[in-house]
Amino acid sequence: MDTRIIQFRDMVQSSDNIVFFGGAGVSTESGIPDFRSVDGLYRQKYRYPPEEILSATFFRKHPDEFYEFCRDKLFVEDVKPNRAHIRLAELESEGKLKAVITQNIDGLHQAAGSRKVLELHGTTHRFYCMKCGRDMPYEQVKSGRGTPRCECGGIVRPDVVLYEEGLNSSVISEAISFISSCDVLIVGGTSLVVYPAAGLINYYRGKKLVLINKQPTPYDSYATLAINENIGEVFAQV
Repeated sequence: MDTRIIQFRDMVQSSDNIVFFGGAGVSTESGIPDFRSVDGLYRQKYRYPPEEILSATFFRKHPDEFYEFCRDKLFVEDVKPNRAHIRLAELESEGKLKAVITQNIDGLHQAAGSRKVLELHGTTHRFYCMKCGRDMPYEQVKSGRGTPRCECGGIVRPDVVLYEEGLNSSVISEAISFISSCDVLIVGGTSLVVYPAAGLINYYRGKKLVLINKQPTPYDSYATLAINENIGEVFAQV
C-alpha cells in the first residue's frame, strides 16, 4: 500500500473531528461528468456555452432553453453513490466526520447516507416557485417539458446558485465554522480554482490538510498530504 494512503488512514483513524470539502471529482466515478475536464460539460457543443446557459441572466431570458439543458445534462438519473460517498457516510456514522461541504448539486452524499451536508451551490433535487415560494417535486419538473410553473402562475426554478448569483451567506458561515475548528480537513475532487468556494480552505487552522485530486492543485504545496489519485480508490483503502 502507498505510504501516503497509510499516513492518510492513520490520520482518519486517530481523529474524531474531520471535515470533508469536495467538488465535481467526487461524483465522476458515479458517471456524472465534471465541468472542466476534457470530457466535461464545458467542452461539449451547445447552441450557447454552458456557462451562459447556467447564468441568472440566461434563466430569466430563456427559461425554456435553460430547462432543456438541465433535463439533458444536470437532472441525472440512474446514478448511485460511489466508494467515496459511501465511506464518508460511514465515517460520519462512526462519529469521526462532522460535516461534508460540497460544491456538487447532485445529492449523492445524502443518497449515500450522509446527514450533515452543506451544499454551497444548492441542489437540483429541490425546486421552488419564484412568486409564492411553494416547493415543486423533482419528478414533476424532470418529467415535464418547457418551463415548469406553479399553480399560482409563477416560474419554478431549481434551488441552485447560478452564475452571477452569490452563495448563501448562512451556508458559507456554517462551512467556515466547521473548517476553522476541525482537526483534519480532507479536500477532494476539486481543482480549487473556483472562488469564493475554493477560498474556504484558507480558514483551516489545523496541521492535517489532505488534498486528494487526480490533477495537482494550487494548494498542494501547503498540504500535509497531496494524493493525486482517484478519490474513490483512495477512500476504499481508508
